[in-house]
Amino acid sequence: MTTKIGENAGLVWNSLNDGSKKTVKDLKKATKLTDKDLYSALGWLAREAKVCLDEDGTDVFVNLI
Repeated sequence: MTTKIGENAGLVWNSLNDGSKKTVKDLKKATKLTDKDLYSALGWLAREAKVCLDEDGTDVFVNLI
């Protein structure tokens, strides 16, 4: 399972690599990951200090650090 999470983290990282700030909803659409897989990938990237997560009202925004 660790391999799959790492691969999904790569998909998320590549989606954010253009320097943009995206909502979790936009990331889900761009990567075509399930909620579980997306949040696992975000957790992986957050633990490695690769992404910044900001909450604004009901939206959560993600960008690379």
